[in-house]
Amino acid sequence: QVQLVESGGGLVQPGGSLRLSCALSGSQFRIYNMGWYRQAPGKQRELVASITTRGITNYADSVKGRFTISRDNAKNTVALQMNSLKPEDTAVYYCNARVNYDWWGQGTQVTVSS
Repeated sequence: QVQLVESGGGLVQPGGSLRLSCALSGSQFRIYNMGWYRQAPGKQRELVASITTRGITNYADSVKGRFTISRDNAKNTVALQMNSLKPEDTAVYYCNARVNYDWWGQGTQVTVSS
């Protein structure tokens, strides 16, 4: 059974930074394409960033140049470094692992507010 546990959310002022981390257990991390999604109140869940097993990254236009996704296959973790945060980045952020099936973490709240 795959389990994903996120950490690192919180409250930050506009222009600040946060780093989210997600740890995968119960399977071989290196076989999964990983991603971060977010869902704001009243909105659909959307892709923020993804990274393939080979390290190829993809970003939503709204976060390009501000967010960086990375993975550490030795530690079974994927991280999302978020810089220059904006109020519109406020959402619950979910870690996703995909290989023929989607696995989701429980979500971590990110609030950008002064």
